[in-house]
Amino acid sequence: PTLTGGSRGVPRPASSPLDVPETPPKEGVSLLSGEETDTNSDLMLARLLQMQYDRECDTQLRREERKYNGESKVSISFENYRTAHPYDGSESSEDEVDWQDTRDDPYKPDKPQVTPRKGFTGKGKNITTKHDEVLCGRKNTARMDNFAPEVLVGDGLGMDLKLSNQVFNSLKQHCHSEQRRSARLHDKKEHSTAEQAVDPRTRLLMYKMVSAGTLERINGCISTGKESVVFHANGGMLEEQPVPEEVVLKVFKTTLNEFKNRDRYIKDDYRFKDRFSKLNPRKIIRLWAEKEMHNLARMKKAGIPCPEVALLRKHILVLSFIGKDHVPAPKLKDTMLGAADMKTAYYQVLQMMQQLYQECNLVHADLSEYNMLWHQGQVWLIDVSQSVEPSHPHGLQFLFRDCTNVSTFFQKRGVAEAMSVYELFNCVTGLDLTINEEDEAEFLAQIEALEKRNEDHVQKRGKKTFPLSSWDGSPPLKHAADD
Repeated sequence: PTLTGGSRGVPRPASSPLDVPETPPKEGVSLLSGEETDTNSDLMLARLLQMQYDRECDTQLRREERKYNGESKVSISFENYRTAHPYDGSESSEDEVDWQDTRDDPYKPDKPQVTPRKGFTGKGKNITTKHDEVLCGRKNTARMDNFAPEVLVGDGLGMDLKLSNQVFNSLKQHCHSEQRRSARLHDKKEHSTAEQAVDPRTRLLMYKMVSAGTLERINGCISTGKESVVFHANGGMLEEQPVPEEVVLKVFKTTLNEFKNRDRYIKDDYRFKDRFSKLNPRKIIRLWAEKEMHNLARMKKAGIPCPEVALLRKHILVLSFIGKDHVPAPKLKDTMLGAADMKTAYYQVLQMMQQLYQECNLVHADLSEYNMLWHQGQVWLIDVSQSVEPSHPHGLQFLFRDCTNVSTFFQKRGVAEAMSVYELFNCVTGLDLTINEEDEAEFLAQIEALEKRNEDHVQKRGKKTFPLSSWDGSPPLKHAADD
C-alpha cells in the first residue's frame, strides 16, 4: 500500500505499519498532543496508525484475558503479546484508554494474601494459619465484590477493611434473600392487575380488541374498586354488528389480595360448583367475569335497568356505558335528589329487588347506594358478579344484608315510606317470617333454619325446587337456566 503526502502531493512509497523503524521522534514533537500535529510526513502517519492499531489490539487482549481467566484462582497472562512503544507516554486524554481497561486500576482492592495448601505459613511462634482473624477478615471483604450488582458494597479505597465470618455470612444471606424477594415481586407485578393499571397479558387483550376493530380506542380509567378496574372506550364493530358508541371495559383484578372471599360466592353456586378451582386464581377471575355476564343477561331479560353485555374476553367484560359524553352516571350516594325523586328511586329499587328475586331467581348480595346509578330519572343496578341464587347456602343472609343497606340508606335520606329491614325482606321474598323489631337474632335464626332445610333437601335430591317455607304457601324456588 502507498500513502500520499508531502507539500506537493507527490505519491511516495510508505513502509508497512508492521515495519516501522524504531527511530524515536524528534525532540519537541508530541505524537498525541492536543495541539495540531504535522502530518506531512509519511513516517509520522505510519507511526500514528501503528500506535492506534496496537492500542486496539492491546485492549482486545485484556478483554480476552479477563474472559479466559474468569474467577479462576490461577490466571494466564497475555502480557507477552502486547506491543510496547518507546513513545507511548502521551498525556492526551482523547486517545488514552479508559483506566477501567488498564491493569493499573487505582480502585482495584489488593488481593488478600493466599494461604499455602498446607494451611499455614511461618514457623514456630510466627506461624499463621488459614483461620487467622485478620486474613479471614480481608478475604471476606474481597468476596463482597461477588455480590449482586444491586447490592451497594462500596469501594473501600485506601481502607484495610476486615469482616468477621459472622458478619459476612449475614450479609451474604441477606443478599440472597433480597434477590429472591425481588424476583417474586417482579413476577407478581407482571401477573397481577393493580389499581389503575393492568398486567401485560391484560394489556395485550385490550390491544387485540382495538386491532380487531371491536373498539376504536380506549380513553382511560373511570373507576376502581376492590374487584375490578373500569376503563372508558369507544365501540367499533363485532362480527358485522355495531358495538355501542360508548362502552366500558370492566377488567377484573387478577390478584385476590383485596377481595379474598370471592370463593364464598362461587364454590356454593350450583351453576359453577363443578368448575370451581381454588388452586388457580386466574381461572377464578375468568369464572367471576362469566358469572357477571350470565347474571346481567338474566336481568336484561327481565327488564331490569342494567348494563348490556357486548363481549367477554377471559377476565375482561365489555359493557354498555351508563352515562353521556364520557361522563359516567353518578352513584346514588353522590346524587342530591329532591324528596320526590328520592321517593321515586326507593320504589324503583323495591321493584327491582322483587324482580331480581322472583323473576331472575337472583340475590344481588352486594346491593347498596354504591352499586346503584342514577341516570335519566332511573335507578340502574351494576356490579352483579357476586350475585347468587336464593338456593345458595347463604343466599337469604346475603338478601337480608341487601335489605339492611337499602332500608338504612333511604331512611337516612328522609323517605318516610321506607320499610324496615324485616318488612322489606318479607316483601321481596314473599315470605311471612315472624318480625320482632327488638330481636334481630331471632329473625336471622329463622333465615338460617330455612337455608339449612333447603341445603339438606338439595344434598338428598340434587334439585333446587324446594320451597323455603312449608307454612306460608309461597311458591318454590325454581332454578332459572343460564342465558
